Amino acid sequence: MRRVINKVIVELVQGDITDLATDAIVNAANESLQLGGGVAGAIRRRGGPTIQRECDDIGGTPVGTAVKTSGGNLKARYVIHAVGPRWGEGDEDQKLASAVRSALTLADSKQLRSIAFPAISTGIFGFPKERAAEIILSTTITYLKESNASLRRIVFCLYDPTTLTIFKDAFTDLTKSI
Repeated sequence: MRRVINKVIVELVQGDITDLATDAIVNAANESLQLGGGVAGAIRRRGGPTIQRECDDIGGTPVGTAVKTSGGNLKARYVIHAVGPRWGEGDEDQKLASAVRSALTLADSKQLRSIAFPAISTGIFGFPKERAAEIILSTTITYLKESNASLRRIVFCLYDPTTLTIFKDAFTDLTKSI
């Protein structure tokens, strides 16, 4: 599924985010920037030890923020580590939206042209996928409408068909009037 929003191609695909050759991929990170399981584990395995060393040098970042490292051995040049909330910690919707905005803002500040996002916070952090899809996508759409982004392509790379369907349904609803 693909739409153009304010001259930026936004697409939803199923696959492994570590296979994408975008300027940056987004890691669904934890505050300590330890690359454990899920998306972070896949990035660690495919990207090599350089990414974790760079995360260790940064030392961590609060929920709702994002930091950048190199892409190590990945096809992507950079990894943007966006820290989403754990379900039940409080103010989750605002924190997830902030993590997405932080990643987009960081990509723009580095003049990146393309970025790929996973379904931040929906794995081990337990955020309901339907709710996350609406927040992640609406935050991105609002960002694109309100900014003159350097980005020209944003990919939402969802690992399984169920999550892809959830995101496609939300994207269809959110872009009906665009």
